Amino acid sequence: MHFRLCGRIPANSVKHSRLTYIKPAGRSHKNIYFIFMNYKDVKPLEDFDWGAIDNKSEKTNQAEIEQQSAAYEKTFNQITEQEVIEGTIVSINDREAVVNIGFKSDGVIPASELRYNPDFKAGDKIEVYVESQEDANGQLMLSHKKARILKSWERVNEAYEKQEIITGYVKSRTKGGLIVTVFDNIEAFLPGSQIDVKPIRDYDVFVDKNMEFKVVKINHEYKNVVVSHKALIEDEIEAQKAEIISHLEKGQVLEGVVKNITSYGVFIDLGGVDGLIHITDLSWGRISHPEEIVHLDEKINVVILDFDEAKRRIALGLKQLTPHPWDALDPNLKEGDHVKGKVVVLADYGAFVEVVPGVEGLIHVSEMSWSQHLRSAQDFLKVGDEVEAVILTLDREQRKMSLGIKQLMPDPWLAIAEKYPVGSKHTATVRNFTNFGIFVELEEGVDGLIHISDLSWSKKIKHPAEFTKIGDKIDVVVLEVDAENRRLSLGHKQLEENPWDVYESIFTVGSVHQGTISSMNDKGATVTLPYGVEGFAPMRHLEKADKSRAKNGETLDFKVIEFSKENKKIIVSHTRVNQDVAEGDVREEGDKKERATKKTVKKINDTLEKTTLGDLDVLANLKEEMEKESGDTEK
Repeated sequence: MHFRLCGRIPANSVKHSRLTYIKPAGRSHKNIYFIFMNYKDVKPLEDFDWGAIDNKSEKTNQAEIEQQSAAYEKTFNQITEQEVIEGTIVSINDREAVVNIGFKSDGVIPASELRYNPDFKAGDKIEVYVESQEDANGQLMLSHKKARILKSWERVNEAYEKQEIITGYVKSRTKGGLIVTVFDNIEAFLPGSQIDVKPIRDYDVFVDKNMEFKVVKINHEYKNVVVSHKALIEDEIEAQKAEIISHLEKGQVLEGVVKNITSYGVFIDLGGVDGLIHITDLSWGRISHPEEIVHLDEKINVVILDFDEAKRRIALGLKQLTPHPWDALDPNLKEGDHVKGKVVVLADYGAFVEVVPGVEGLIHVSEMSWSQHLRSAQDFLKVGDEVEAVILTLDREQRKMSLGIKQLMPDPWLAIAEKYPVGSKHTATVRNFTNFGIFVELEEGVDGLIHISDLSWSKKIKHPAEFTKIGDKIDVVVLEVDAENRRLSLGHKQLEENPWDVYESIFTVGSVHQGTISSMNDKGATVTLPYGVEGFAPMRHLEKADKSRAKNGETLDFKVIEFSKENKKIIVSHTRVNQDVAEGDVREEGDKKERATKKTVKKINDTLEKTTLGDLDVLANLKEEMEKESGDTEK
């Protein structure tokens, strides 16, 4: 009889057909047993030498021992650590279970790892994970729980790679979703956005339920698994879409349910596939929002306008189910007729007026007033206004209509010559400036131009903004009327007599006037003269008596050296004034000298008539006096 030590064995003795577990006497450890093999049915070898058993003097051959050991080792399974293998439950109790994996010794696993299945019993096959072939006590270390986890992860990875549908148990709710148990012991995360294609507000209704999922993400580093139930629904929807779209035809009329309403259109559920009705295809008339036509969950008939089978997009229409309003437009309507409508759209260039639902006409901004200056449609109309207009053009083929409202009033230019004859005086409103003049409005639709040269007789105006501003009233006189081209030439300075007729007699060449330098440039200075008239002094004529040059803002005497009535030009000089003063001083000194000489000569003559030869000294004194006076004069 032979036996081997099997390690920790349950306390109660377990019978087997060929094995008997016996607790040896005198052993202190209650869980150590010997296993005896019953060989009563085995016959001994015929050539076995029983006498050699007790012969201790016989030496054993080392090679034979090694050969026998190798043969003995081959009777056991070859296992490696950290692998999952199949074993047989030898015995099981409330604390532990003994598992035989065909190794030298059996392994023991805690009974808690088997409680998930209370039906486990001796002889059942289970998978175990080999943690260690031999621990510090020589015990084979096995784990059924780890084996299950590894197998579960293998199944999770396989399900992810093959996109298989798996079943899981919704264990609990967590932040942002649900915790799901898959493959018995793997906890996965189900995000709230992956529960259904529709937004889910109450997650608790799914707790404690079994559901089908797809594995959509695995993080092997952190052992995280993400599953999705929505993916299954989307797959079903895509299959339904493909089936429905394969039977669609343009022009086909279907019944659908309003699923969603946006500012740009309406989504319709056609029984598993969605289509879009753009806002422009809801009504022949203009609408500001789809809710004016349809409501959520409303059942409506729609027509298929187009579809893209590859992109799963379907374009639907609602207005196409009714005739086009242009086809039903009054056939007697013609150009020149008056129509009424409502302003539905405003743009800078005009206004769209809905004459009948679905039929619109455009009133261009130029057809809103007889006025020629630029304005926008917002100055005349606003959305929602009820207006009356005249049909200017009507194109039924192109479905276009142009309207006008200024035609409801008489054209002021038809009687322009009678109302604004040449020479008549009026008050106008300044509307716009240009570099060459001012556009003014005499009345609605009647504009005129005041050229910059017709603003003032005396002032030189570089830009009209120097003279007036937009919105001001200004008096004008009509200079010319061009009714054919709708033009009026106006003047402002013509309201007064031409002051240059008077200036001609005041600012004569050679006359001297006091003026103030108002501005200067490289060529000279502008001088403001009496009566507000302006003259020009060239740079060489600005030299003063002390040889310095006159400065801006100085008030000096200026001499007129040139006057042009036709060109309205006066050229003045301050230098000439200084030269005239100098010449006047020289003439005055000559006159004084001449008068002194005549006085002296007269005195000498008077003396000569009375003197004698004895009065020579007196003559000498007179000569000295005359020379002295002459010298004083020269000084």
